[in-house]
Amino acid sequence: MIDSREASAALAEINEMTRRVRQSRIYNLASLMLIMWGALVFAGYLSSFLAPRQAGYFWAALNAAGVAGSFAISAFGYRKTGIRTFDFRMLIAFVLFFAFGFLCTSVLGHFTPRQMGTFWPIYFMLLYIIAGLWFGHAFVAIGLSISALALAGYFWAGDWFDLWMAFVNGGGLILGGLWMRRS
Repeated sequence: MIDSREASAALAEINEMTRRVRQSRIYNLASLMLIMWGALVFAGYLSSFLAPRQAGYFWAALNAAGVAGSFAISAFGYRKTGIRTFDFRMLIAFVLFFAFGFLCTSVLGHFTPRQMGTFWPIYFMLLYIIAGLWFGHAFVAIGLSISALALAGYFWAGDWFDLWMAFVNGGGLILGGLWMRRS
Protein backbone atom coordinates (compact mmCIF):
# COMPACT_ATOMS: atom_id res chain seq x y z
CA MET A 1 0.00 0.00 0.00
CA ILE A 2 1.12 3.54 -0.58
CA ASP A 3 0.55 6.18 2.02
CA SER A 4 -0.90 9.64 1.43
CA ARG A 5 2.53 11.29 1.21
CA GLU A 6 3.68 8.89 -1.53
CA ALA A 7 0.37 9.33 -3.37
CA SER A 8 0.74 13.10 -3.15
CA ALA A 9 4.29 12.91 -4.49
CA ALA A 10 3.18 10.64 -7.34
CA LEU A 11 0.35 13.03 -8.29
CA ALA A 12 2.73 15.98 -8.19
CA GLU A 13 5.09 14.08 -10.50
CA ILE A 14 2.25 13.29 -12.90
CA ASN A 15 1.14 16.94 -12.89
CA GLU A 16 4.69 18.09 -13.62
CA MET A 17 5.02 15.61 -16.48
CA THR A 18 1.66 16.72 -17.89
CA ARG A 19 2.78 20.36 -17.70
CA ARG A 20 6.02 19.57 -19.53
CA VAL A 21 4.25 17.64 -22.29
CA ARG A 22 1.73 20.45 -22.73
CA GLN A 23 4.48 23.07 -22.87
CA SER A 24 6.45 20.92 -25.31
CA ARG A 25 3.45 20.67 -27.66
CA ILE A 26 2.80 24.41 -27.39
CA TYR A 27 6.48 25.19 -28.05
CA ASN A 28 6.56 22.77 -31.01
CA LEU A 29 3.58 24.38 -32.71
CA ALA A 30 4.63 27.91 -31.77
CA SER A 31 8.11 27.31 -33.14
CA LEU A 32 6.68 26.42 -36.56
CA MET A 33 4.55 29.57 -36.51
CA LEU A 34 7.48 31.72 -35.39
CA ILE A 35 9.77 30.41 -38.11
CA MET A 36 7.14 30.88 -40.82
CA TRP A 37 6.14 34.37 -39.66
CA GLY A 38 9.80 35.27 -39.14
CA ALA A 39 10.60 34.43 -42.77
CA LEU A 40 7.60 36.46 -43.96
CA VAL A 41 8.47 39.43 -41.75
CA PHE A 42 12.09 39.29 -42.90
CA ALA A 43 10.86 39.39 -46.52
CA GLY A 44 8.50 42.26 -45.70
CA TYR A 45 11.15 44.49 -44.17
CA LEU A 46 13.64 43.59 -46.88
CA SER A 47 11.10 44.56 -49.54
CA SER A 48 10.40 47.79 -47.61
CA PHE A 49 14.12 48.53 -47.67
CA LEU A 50 14.53 47.73 -51.38
CA ALA A 51 11.21 49.08 -52.73
CA PRO A 52 9.67 51.44 -50.15
CA ARG A 53 6.89 52.69 -52.44
CA GLN A 54 5.51 49.17 -52.95
CA ALA A 55 5.94 48.12 -49.31
CA GLY A 56 2.22 48.28 -48.53
CA TYR A 57 1.44 45.76 -51.27
CA PHE A 58 4.20 43.43 -50.10
CA TRP A 59 3.01 43.57 -46.51
CA ALA A 60 -0.62 42.89 -47.46
CA ALA A 61 0.42 39.85 -49.51
CA LEU A 62 2.79 38.58 -46.81
CA ASN A 63 0.15 38.91 -44.09
CA ALA A 64 -2.36 37.00 -46.22
CA ALA A 65 0.29 34.31 -46.81
CA GLY A 66 0.95 34.23 -43.06
CA VAL A 67 -2.70 33.64 -42.21
CA ALA A 68 -2.92 30.90 -44.86
CA GLY A 69 0.30 29.36 -43.54
CA SER A 70 -1.05 29.49 -39.99
CA PHE A 71 -4.12 27.55 -41.08
CA ALA A 72 -1.88 25.02 -42.85
CA ILE A 73 0.33 24.54 -39.78
CA SER A 74 -2.78 24.16 -37.65
CA ALA A 75 -4.21 21.52 -40.01
CA PHE A 76 -0.92 19.64 -39.96
CA GLY A 77 -0.79 19.82 -36.15
CA TYR A 78 -4.41 18.72 -35.87
CA ARG A 79 -3.69 15.48 -37.70
CA LYS A 80 -0.86 14.73 -35.26
CA THR A 81 -2.44 15.88 -31.99
CA GLY A 82 -6.18 16.19 -32.53
CA ILE A 83 -5.98 19.79 -31.29
CA ARG A 84 -6.93 22.63 -33.62
CA THR A 85 -4.78 25.66 -32.86
CA PHE A 86 -5.77 28.14 -35.54
CA ASP A 87 -9.49 27.95 -36.06
CA PHE A 88 -12.23 30.40 -37.00
CA ARG A 89 -12.06 32.07 -33.56
CA MET A 90 -8.33 32.63 -33.99
CA LEU A 91 -8.97 34.12 -37.42
CA ILE A 92 -11.55 36.51 -35.92
CA ALA A 93 -9.12 37.40 -33.11
CA PHE A 94 -6.41 38.02 -35.71
CA VAL A 95 -8.69 40.25 -37.79
CA LEU A 96 -9.74 42.22 -34.69
CA PHE A 97 -6.11 42.57 -33.62
CA PHE A 98 -5.14 43.88 -37.07
CA ALA A 99 -8.18 46.16 -37.20
CA PHE A 100 -7.31 47.71 -33.84
CA GLY A 101 -3.68 48.20 -34.89
CA PHE A 102 -4.83 49.75 -38.18
CA LEU A 103 -7.21 52.05 -36.30
CA CYS A 104 -4.39 53.21 -34.03
CA THR A 105 -1.75 53.67 -36.73
CA SER A 106 -3.74 54.94 -39.71
CA VAL A 107 -6.97 56.46 -38.44
CA LEU A 108 -6.12 57.89 -35.03
CA GLY A 109 -2.37 58.27 -35.26
CA HIS A 110 -1.38 58.77 -38.90
CA PHE A 111 1.96 57.06 -38.25
CA THR A 112 4.94 57.53 -40.54
CA PRO A 113 6.32 54.38 -42.21
CA ARG A 114 9.12 54.24 -39.63
CA GLN A 115 6.67 54.58 -36.74
CA MET A 116 4.52 51.82 -38.28
CA GLY A 117 7.62 49.67 -38.71
CA THR A 118 8.24 50.03 -34.99
CA PHE A 119 4.66 49.89 -33.74
CA TRP A 120 3.64 46.59 -35.37
CA PRO A 121 6.44 44.44 -33.95
CA ILE A 122 6.02 45.91 -30.48
CA TYR A 123 2.25 45.46 -30.74
CA PHE A 124 2.65 41.80 -31.73
CA MET A 125 5.33 41.20 -29.12
CA LEU A 126 2.88 42.35 -26.45
CA LEU A 127 0.85 39.23 -27.32
CA TYR A 128 3.97 37.08 -27.00
CA ILE A 129 4.78 38.56 -23.61
CA ILE A 130 1.22 38.02 -22.37
CA ALA A 131 1.18 34.46 -23.77
CA GLY A 132 4.43 33.82 -21.94
CA LEU A 133 2.71 34.41 -18.63
CA TRP A 134 0.72 31.22 -19.30
CA PHE A 135 2.72 29.15 -21.77
CA GLY A 136 6.38 29.59 -20.95
CA HIS A 137 9.17 32.06 -20.42
CA ALA A 138 10.47 31.69 -23.98
CA PHE A 139 7.56 33.81 -25.23
CA VAL A 140 8.41 36.55 -22.71
CA ALA A 141 12.10 36.52 -23.65
CA ILE A 142 11.34 36.68 -27.38
CA GLY A 143 8.79 39.46 -26.94
CA LEU A 144 10.94 41.65 -24.71
CA SER A 145 14.08 41.17 -26.83
CA ILE A 146 12.44 42.02 -30.14
CA SER A 147 10.60 45.01 -28.61
CA ALA A 148 13.80 46.44 -27.10
CA LEU A 149 15.75 45.98 -30.33
CA ALA A 150 12.92 47.48 -32.40
CA LEU A 151 12.97 50.58 -30.20
CA ALA A 152 16.75 50.77 -30.46
CA GLY A 153 16.45 50.62 -34.24
CA TYR A 154 13.78 53.31 -34.27
CA PHE A 155 16.11 55.73 -32.53
CA TRP A 156 19.52 54.73 -33.87
CA ALA A 157 19.31 52.72 -37.14
CA GLY A 158 18.94 55.76 -39.40
CA ASP A 159 18.39 54.94 -43.06
CA TRP A 160 19.08 51.27 -42.34
CA PHE A 161 15.96 50.91 -40.21
CA ASP A 162 14.07 48.48 -42.49
CA LEU A 163 17.15 46.31 -42.91
CA TRP A 164 17.70 46.43 -39.13
CA MET A 165 14.10 45.36 -38.57
CA ALA A 166 14.39 42.53 -41.10
CA PHE A 167 17.10 41.00 -38.94
CA VAL A 168 15.70 42.04 -35.55
CA ASN A 169 12.04 41.17 -36.08
CA GLY A 170 12.18 38.55 -38.84
CA GLY A 171 15.46 37.05 -37.74
CA GLY A 172 14.43 37.29 -34.08
CA LEU A 173 11.25 35.32 -34.74
CA ILE A 174 13.17 32.67 -36.66
CA LEU A 175 15.80 32.38 -33.92
CA GLY A 176 13.05 32.30 -31.29
CA GLY A 177 11.32 29.49 -33.17
CA LEU A 178 14.55 27.51 -33.42
CA TRP A 179 15.21 28.09 -29.71
CA MET A 180 11.71 26.85 -28.84
CA ARG A 181 12.32 23.69 -30.90
CA ARG A 182 15.24 22.91 -28.60
CA SER A 183 13.28 23.62 -25.41
